[in-house]
Amino acid sequence: MEQIEIGIIGGSGFYHMKGIEDSHPLELETPFGKPSEKLLLGKIQGKSIAFLSRHGIGHRFNPSEVNYRANLFALKKLGVQKLFSVSAVGSLKEELKPMDLVIWDQFFDNTFKRAKTYFEDGLVVHVSMAEPTCPCLTQFAYEQAKKVGLNVHKGGALFNMEGPQFSSKAESNIYRKLGLSIIGMTQAIEAKLARELEMCFIPLSFVTDYDCWHEEAEHVSVEMVIQYLNKNTENAANLVQAIVGNIDKVKPDCQCGSALQNAVITHHESIPGTAYKRLEPIIGKYIKR
Repeated sequence: MEQIEIGIIGGSGFYHMKGIEDSHPLELETPFGKPSEKLLLGKIQGKSIAFLSRHGIGHRFNPSEVNYRANLFALKKLGVQKLFSVSAVGSLKEELKPMDLVIWDQFFDNTFKRAKTYFEDGLVVHVSMAEPTCPCLTQFAYEQAKKVGLNVHKGGALFNMEGPQFSSKAESNIYRKLGLSIIGMTQAIEAKLARELEMCFIPLSFVTDYDCWHEEAEHVSVEMVIQYLNKNTENAANLVQAIVGNIDKVKPDCQCGSALQNAVITHHESIPGTAYKRLEPIIGKYIKR
């Protein structure tokens, strides 16, 4: 199977990959079911990439319905080591304005309906999520965003709500009092799974609204989100082009690629054969059968 180092997950409004050459779709099965959509493989400035639409073409899956485990596992099967996650978010701070880009480095996961680990059924693993994003590639993405003219903010905390409804005013104001920066419905789960897959995870969160806390700004609505999504899609595409085109300039010295090294707590001889077979692409380099 073709091996690809760079993966891109596109969120709301970002269903296609601009500027991709020699593209072709690939349908992959995983032990966790089907991904949201066929993967689109191709090249950007001569570098191989895999693109996946998080919600499916036409936005068919709401945030609770997305099969995050299948999406990321499919990318892992292709050899993806660097994963860029594009998403639309609401702002919880005055200075984070619509059309801004936030590359957050912390999250608060408040979801409750989603499968968010690969390790179960007799195999227990505890990975560290203290620093959930890749520091080396975050800095690189921040620099590239500056170069393409985006108003970009590095750092901050994402509140990952369940959805699909937007927040109430009371909820939105509580999140602000907690010191959180932005609110979204998807990326924290991807960060957790990417860590279990030993991928470098870089969130590219584009602000579309002020949620509903802002007294002067219009409350978030689908119409508003779509309006800013259309504007941000061009920005996201330009940024991805810049990132992929210049990624050879960065040499990560992060620990993302060895996250499982000391994280498997189950005695190796106690791991059921079915669990090992299903997860060999993840744990095979540490545990041999």
